[in-house]
Amino acid sequence: MADKNEMQFIEMTGATLAEIINDSEIQTQDLGSAGVDDKSIVRVNHHGDIELRRAKKWDIIGGLLGSFEERLKQITGLDWA
Repeated sequence: MADKNEMQFIEMTGATLAEIINDSEIQTQDLGSAGVDDKSIVRVNHHGDIELRRAKKWDIIGGLLGSFEERLKQITGLDWA
């Protein structure tokens, strides 16, 4: 189990993220503007922050709202790591 102070994420592709987001969250056209495509590597933390993997760093590009944790786990089949 991870240290309580260690940030945990669920990673996925941009295509999977597009399945997870709601209308009240970041829009798919905004994902494209941020540089996300179907093959992009993105991750979401416990706070719902969406981060995009760039060549040398991760950039926060938006966030999920509401009961996103259940949606993440159900659609990805993954847990926090």
